[in-house]
Amino acid sequence: MITKDIILDVLIEIAKTMDDEKGYLIELDQQNGDGDLGISMSAGFNAAVNAFKDDSGKDIGLGILKAAMAFNEKAPSSLGTILSFGLMAMGKAFKGKQDLTGEDIASGFSKFNEEIMKKGGAKPGEKTLVDTLVPVEKFVRENLGKIPDRELIKESEKIAKEGSDSTRNMKSVHGRAAYYAEKSIGILDGGSYAGYLVFKALNNYLKDK
Repeated sequence: MITKDIILDVLIEIAKTMDDEKGYLIELDQQNGDGDLGISMSAGFNAAVNAFKDDSGKDIGLGILKAAMAFNEKAPSSLGTILSFGLMAMGKAFKGKQDLTGEDIASGFSKFNEEIMKKGGAKPGEKTLVDTLVPVEKFVRENLGKIPDRELIKESEKIAKEGSDSTRNMKSVHGRAAYYAEKSIGILDGGSYAGYLVFKALNNYLKDK
C-alpha cells in the first residue's frame, strides 16, 4: 500500500529534480515561451511539498488538494495553473483514503490527465505535456498488476522520455508557443519535458528503496 509518507517522499524527489533541472527548463522555455518554466516548476513543487508536509491529517486526498492550491499560488504560469487543476482532480479522487493501491494511483492519474486536457484544451499531437502523459497512462493501464511495480515505473520513465522527445517533430498550437507555429518544429516542448521529469524522479525514488 502507498502511504501518505511515501507520497511526501515522492513529492520531495520531484521537487529536487525540478530544482536540478531548473536551468534547462528555463533554456527550453526561452526558445518559444517567456522563460519562467524552470522557476515556476521549482517553486510550485517545493510549495506543494511544504503544504503536504504541513497537513497533519491522514486523508491523502485532502493533503493533495492543499498541495495543489499551494502549487497554484507559487507557480502562477499557464502550465502551473493547468498542473494545479490536475492535482485537484487527483486529490478529489483520493479523498477519504489513508493509503492507496496501485489501482487507486492509476485511477488518480487518469483523472489528472482528463482534467488537464479539459482545462488546457490540448490533445495528443499538439506539442504539450499531454504528449508525455497519455502514452504513460496507456502503458500503466495495460500493465498494472502484470509486471513488477519497479519495472512498471522504470518503463514509464522510458515512455515518458519518448513522449517528450516526440514533441520535437510537432508544431505548437497552444499558448505563446503557438505564435512560432512552423518555427516551433524541431524544438523540444518544455512542458512535456517537465512531465518526463516527474517520472524520472519517481524512478529515482524507487532506485533508493
